[in-house]
Amino acid sequence: MTLRVTLLGTGTSTGVPRIACDCPVCTSDDPRNRRLRAGVRIDVVGDGAGETPGTLLVDASPDLRAQALACDLRRVDGVLFTHAHADHVHGLDDLRVFNFLQGGAIPLYGSAATLAAVRRAFAYAWEEGQEGGGKPRFDLVPVDRPFRALGREVEPLPVRHGGLEVTAYRIGGFALVTDVSAIPEATMARLGELEVLVLGALRYRPHPTHFSVGEAVEVARRLGARRTLLTHLAHDVDAAAPAVELPVGVELGW
Repeated sequence: MTLRVTLLGTGTSTGVPRIACDCPVCTSDDPRNRRLRAGVRIDVVGDGAGETPGTLLVDASPDLRAQALACDLRRVDGVLFTHAHADHVHGLDDLRVFNFLQGGAIPLYGSAATLAAVRRAFAYAWEEGQEGGGKPRFDLVPVDRPFRALGREVEPLPVRHGGLEVTAYRIGGFALVTDVSAIPEATMARLGELEVLVLGALRYRPHPTHFSVGEAVEVARRLGARRTLLTHLAHDVDAAAPAVELPVGVELGW
């Protein structure tokens, strides 16, 4: 089994640069400090029995159109939603282009609560009425246990984002855990022996609903993935000068 993972964006909800900010990171010309909202593309190469080549997304940020153009995204076979906050779902309408190209509905996977919120936010997609330029077509697929997508087992895992439960995902040796402030021990036990971990870290100061960079580094040390990429980074974090020493195998995603 081969997966190719692309970080479509590694920024927090405001993106970096942040609107109307003249701080050193927001005015930096370092491409690592230009962060679209967080999202991931997973390409299944399909070299194993029963696998189907194709592409999954994790979340659909408001920057999805720009992300799709930047990485030459040509198809979407499903979206794994972590939760329904605006910076993770508000690019959903951009997927209607793939409805046109592929001639069918796109499955949306997530917890029942997340998908209910998505349906409320994009109610027009399910309502009878004028099509205009076309409405997106989706199949809502609630998941709370391992399921298969493109022939691969996908394991949804609960983590905490402040008072909200959000969904992390593991596919083989890859896992994504974003918008996280605490990981239950049962989920920690399911995140061992990873090749690549994408892990949320917001800033250096503590935050009530996100790991700080230091907290994320400690979790990364404990899990021991071969490579850990930190994501959902705010403009507090300068890629050229991390304020916390990053151990070997842990890096700022971009």
